[in-house]
Amino acid sequence: MSKVTSLVLRRMRTPVLVLVFAYTISIVGFVLIPGVDAQGQPWRMGFFHAIYFVSYMATTIGFGELPYAFSDAQRLWTLFCIYLTVTSWLYAIGSILSLVQNPAVRRASQETAFERRTRRINEIFYLVCGYGDTGELLVGSLARRGLRAVVVEEDPARLNDLLLANFPVDVPGLAAAADDSQTLIRAGLLHPLCGGVVAITSNEQANLKIAIASRLLNPKLTVIARADSHDTEANMRSFGTHFVVNNFDESADRLAMALQSPGMFLVHEWLTGIPGQPLARLVEPQRGRWILCGYGRFGKAVASQFVKGGVSFRVIEAFPEKTGAPEGTVNGRGTEAPTLEEAGTIGATGIVAGTDNDTNNLSIIVTAQELNPELFTVARQNQRTNRELFLAAGVDLIMERTDIMAHEVLALLLTPSLESFLSLARARGADWNNQLVSRLAAILDDLGPEVFSIPISAESAPAALGRLQEGGTVPLAGLLRDPRDRERVLPVICLMLTRGEENIPLPDSDRELQPGDRLLLAGREGSRRLLESGLANPNVLSYLLTGLDRPSGSIFRALAGSR
Repeated sequence: MSKVTSLVLRRMRTPVLVLVFAYTISIVGFVLIPGVDAQGQPWRMGFFHAIYFVSYMATTIGFGELPYAFSDAQRLWTLFCIYLTVTSWLYAIGSILSLVQNPAVRRASQETAFERRTRRINEIFYLVCGYGDTGELLVGSLARRGLRAVVVEEDPARLNDLLLANFPVDVPGLAAAADDSQTLIRAGLLHPLCGGVVAITSNEQANLKIAIASRLLNPKLTVIARADSHDTEANMRSFGTHFVVNNFDESADRLAMALQSPGMFLVHEWLTGIPGQPLARLVEPQRGRWILCGYGRFGKAVASQFVKGGVSFRVIEAFPEKTGAPEGTVNGRGTEAPTLEEAGTIGATGIVAGTDNDTNNLSIIVTAQELNPELFTVARQNQRTNRELFLAAGVDLIMERTDIMAHEVLALLLTPSLESFLSLARARGADWNNQLVSRLAAILDDLGPEVFSIPISAESAPAALGRLQEGGTVPLAGLLRDPRDRERVLPVICLMLTRGEENIPLPDSDRELQPGDRLLLAGREGSRRLLESGLANPNVLSYLLTGLDRPSGSIFRALAGSR
């Protein structure tokens, strides 16, 4: 028995009994009280007529004495029954309205409807725990790709935003604590089509518990969790969480990339961005002396990268003793000109406004620009709604935690091999990455690429696998041709070929593929569909590799053979 049914039966027991009692008394009375028929002879109403009469009398649908005019005794009993049944109905209706408005019943109804919608999902979906700014951006990005998500969010106000969102696919949502294992099960953790769990709530302890529950209850699922501290991150990794994303470290790492290798920074931003969105622009901060405002978790992560990269910097912190700021720290918020002057802003190369308050960060940037218009400015953006303000302030590099987190999670969720490629790219150096930027820019139309992975398998590439198993060859260059005109090359780059345990970045176009190979590709939106048509259709693949357009039907093949 469901929770809703159980609650309704318990709460409506007394009202139903009152109605049954009222109807029973009324019906029995009409059966026992004698009347008179059309000929003036004594007559008693049968149970059928009594039930029929009481049914429309009690519901005030109408009134009519049947099958004969009533006697005075019957009319007197009718008056009594009218007041008895109407009063009973008023009591029952009031109980129903109270039951409908009862928070427990509404909660149970929502849970039941949520479970029903989740059970009926018949395609791969991802369980997203937390629908803050990051969750909203992540679910929206998945929906635009036609991918399903199920959301669990503790704040009902945030869940209302999900209900109002106009996503192209249905996204079930439940207002509940996501770190409850029963809630996770109701949300589809054990569903055979659940493709992964993403724990991105604002509470890292809740994320830790979600990750533990997911690994214990369904070990085969991919689990991605957000951690705000290194201790929690280490705890998550200790029991096998597949991917742990530390927002502060990710943001600091991107700043370090921009300082050390602007080309690598662009590669990372473009490949982990949202397809169809404008490409990130090139930023080239200098390695001179920097000012770091705020020494919280973000500030510490940035300072660590500065130390690794040999960048000279000075910290401004309002609570240096509390945060453990280094020696030489200037005491203050950084929003005042004297504090910035004391830290040496006038002769500095760049400034990082890294507090957890967007208003203070904007004030720091504006004041610093007035003191030194040549400063390279970096600002931490905490709220998505303040995006336009940071753009209007002319910030050179905006570290939006929501955007960074969503892009990282999306890349890990959909193309796990991209992380391996980015690690290889980072090790290749600035020149290699600059060449890759040039190649990507040549095929992209100033919009973010679609990054996807395709294995040479019976499910994803039956035509290519069949040709290889028959002893034929499938060179990579042939697959990257346009099936509408093989003389044209698709706007796609093969970023990496994985063969067994070996990862080959930017493989040569004449490399021949083998069964079991996995390709990591990036290209314009829509190019994936064209590429997959060659992998799936033997006739299309033959045209791409040989230039021969073989007829697909038996009749057309016979006609072609007779010529």
